[in-house]
Amino acid sequence: MHRVVVLALEGVYPFELSIPVRIFGTARDGDGDPLYEVVTCGLDGGPIRTSADFAVAVEHGAEALGTADTLVIPPFVCGPTEDRTWLPDELAEALGRLRPGTRIVSICTASYVLAAAGLLDGRTATTHWNEADRFQRMFPQVRVDPDVLFVDDGDVLTAAGVAAGVDLCMHLVRRDHGSEVANRVARLCVVPPWRDGGQAQFIERPVPESSAATTSATRDWALGQLHRPLALAELAEHARMSVRTFSRRFRDEVGMTPGQWLTQQRVEHARRLLESTDLPVDRIAGEAGFGTAASLRQHLTVAIGVSPMTYRHTFRTSRDTSTSVPH
Repeated sequence: MHRVVVLALEGVYPFELSIPVRIFGTARDGDGDPLYEVVTCGLDGGPIRTSADFAVAVEHGAEALGTADTLVIPPFVCGPTEDRTWLPDELAEALGRLRPGTRIVSICTASYVLAAAGLLDGRTATTHWNEADRFQRMFPQVRVDPDVLFVDDGDVLTAAGVAAGVDLCMHLVRRDHGSEVANRVARLCVVPPWRDGGQAQFIERPVPESSAATTSATRDWALGQLHRPLALAELAEHARMSVRTFSRRFRDEVGMTPGQWLTQQRVEHARRLLESTDLPVDRIAGEAGFGTAASLRQHLTVAIGVSPMTYRHTFRTSRDTSTSVPH
């Protein structure tokens, strides 16, 4: 079974600390058997002070890192100073216990730890948008993307602030076991299996008045209409707004245009069908609203860099490997 080890450091934020066990711990296969074992540890196995008014007791020390298939580091109280020691000797020694090939994940400002350890050198990474400029100054060898919810760079992954840790853990469940398992986890945890947009949608945006009309009902409706063309005017009519008002509110709420959002949803629907069915590619193109296999191929290549057949083959090969090889 794949073991996820969560490293709690002094001053850890309780919400983010709980994300991995909640998401990975909920994942089950078709027979109801757990797909992950989640273990929480500290550097010495003793009580750990949190950012709140309580401490947490963990049963494992740093030795648990040597058993990890995936390591998750939640954020912890860090303070504003740029001369902080992000990698004290005790932490560096603990990270040295990791086995080659261990997948490493940071949530929010825990990305500072990965950068200080040199694990992000030459890679693209993200962190909380409010820390992005400081992070880039401190670690110029890292390509910082402040606009995304998370970055998947293969064996090292970074999430933006707070709830983006949920997005990244959901992404890993989906990457490991496919959309069906991830969607089941999302339903049980009452979280979205995939959030649209990036951090920009959360930066200094006023909360709409509760009486203001939103585009959410139209987005829900559109998800059931992906198999056919959807014009902007039709979407606006469904929302009972003018095209101009609908477009403005849609961008305010989602962080992208209706057309960009529709394309993203069509690509995601096509990916789910490629993963979970044996439908021919031209049929999937029709179901996702792309019309032709050539159009689907073009959009999928732009979105994830591979053709439909390559994606289906790669996904199924990696899924078969992950379920047949013990961790």
